[in-house]
Amino acid sequence: MTKPFDPQVVLAQAMTELTGPGSRFEMVVEDVLGAPMPVMRRRATSLGAVLATSVEHGTRDYLVTTERRISFSEHAAAVAALATALRDRYGVGQGDRVGILAANTPEWVITFWAAQALGAIAVGYNAWCTPHEIARGIEHADPTVLVADAKRSALAAECDIRVPILTMEHDIPTLIADARTAPLPHTDVDEDDPAVILYTSGTSGRPKGVVHSHRNLLAVIDYHTLSDTLAATLTGASAPPNGRRFLLTSPLFHIASLHNLVVPRLATADTAVIHQGSFDVDRVLRLIEQQRITNWGAVPTMATRMLESDLSKYDLSSLTSFSLNSAPSSAALHQKLRTQLPAASNALVTSYGLTECSTAATVASPAEFAALPDTVGRPIIGVSVEIRDSAGQVVPDGVPGEICLRSPYVMLGYWNDEAATAAAITPDRWLRTGDIGIVEEGRLRLSGRRSDLILRGGENVYPAEIEQCLEGHPSVRECAVIGVPDPDLGQQVAAVIVVDNGTATTEDDLRAFTTERLAYYKVPARWRLTTSELPRNATGKVVRTELTM
Repeated sequence: MTKPFDPQVVLAQAMTELTGPGSRFEMVVEDVLGAPMPVMRRRATSLGAVLATSVEHGTRDYLVTTERRISFSEHAAAVAALATALRDRYGVGQGDRVGILAANTPEWVITFWAAQALGAIAVGYNAWCTPHEIARGIEHADPTVLVADAKRSALAAECDIRVPILTMEHDIPTLIADARTAPLPHTDVDEDDPAVILYTSGTSGRPKGVVHSHRNLLAVIDYHTLSDTLAATLTGASAPPNGRRFLLTSPLFHIASLHNLVVPRLATADTAVIHQGSFDVDRVLRLIEQQRITNWGAVPTMATRMLESDLSKYDLSSLTSFSLNSAPSSAALHQKLRTQLPAASNALVTSYGLTECSTAATVASPAEFAALPDTVGRPIIGVSVEIRDSAGQVVPDGVPGEICLRSPYVMLGYWNDEAATAAAITPDRWLRTGDIGIVEEGRLRLSGRRSDLILRGGENVYPAEIEQCLEGHPSVRECAVIGVPDPDLGQQVAAVIVVDNGTATTEDDLRAFTTERLAYYKVPARWRLTTSELPRNATGKVVRTELTM
């Protein structure tokens, strides 16, 4: 009798072979900043080393826009020239900060890698910052130079800062041209030295500077390389795919685009196609068609807007991989994607991660995601997940609590903020995420942010659950649930609903819809229907502090 096929058993067997003793991805336990962690034995120890070997990819496209194509060898030469100029003309050295303030452009990427060649720390500033926020960010990270595009250079010039500002449109090309024959600088760094600072989204307070080490980003590269090799093994391919074209639509100052797209593609010899300007559905779909995009990770807002278009007008046949990143999404959206977007029909995946852990901490396979739309999957290689109560004690499976993570992907800490670092990372290197979740049969399910928790008359109410319910209503375009003060219950549940027009639905209809599906105390007591989009930050997350009732 034939044994039933269990994909998890097959996956586990393949992983054991790929990560076992003597293998390319052999896993061993080593001390990382004072805590034992699983790491890959055969790993690079600096991003500079990855950069140096990238020239082997030669004339293949690394960075592409609608107007430019930059090969791996051209990129390496530009990085060598810029790094030399930053070192010789501006005194940038190991441990110095190099600020980057710009919209997505190849010069952003070149500047990042130039900083790595010098052992400096790239600081990715939010391109939507106001002059006041720019000044605060410059004061906080204290960069030796600031590299900015023309628009942000003008904003920075309004600030009282005494940092050289190099424009991407003029200064950077000039510096590269002047040092075009310079060899690539080499700097010895420790793998736990800082490599980059990215700022948190700041949805509930002032943004904090998350410090990622060389180890963090190198572990991300190895994770992507292992995932490619695993996929090849499971499909019987002789080698991982190459020549893929990844569409970059999220800001480069976010881990989805920098850590998990631009950085690993330098190692895998794939192409990053950069969408420039604000998100426009037609331009993005035309870009997929023209550039033969194979992989795209979109935020849910982008996916929702895409589905409002007539997809039959575009040739999307090259797209074979599609994922939802950076923000929660509903089962209703997942089903629409599978129905309308061919690439999502059997390849739609999702994940859970945050800036502080460099990459996804868990990933749901297409099959698991289709069967369990509220899951965010299982821990990736090297990640340990625990669910803990308010006292820091691990809770049993099926019990909600704070998601805690430990891995070589977890940040060093917050730049110049020892108190915030101590609050987020325990002495044995567990990251307290502030997110509430449940582990069941090895899979993680999110309940929401601890800071978003609504305390209604002694009951814990998680907005994400209510939002996912409401997004199943045919008239709801998007929604957000918040807590509002109540003299009797402490807080009441309130919902902001975005609709197409004022007659699309009513409060009574929405109340009846949720009453059928949720416990009474989760049904919103207050409603606001609007045709205006919800306020979101650069990574697509709703800014709840800007919501009003």
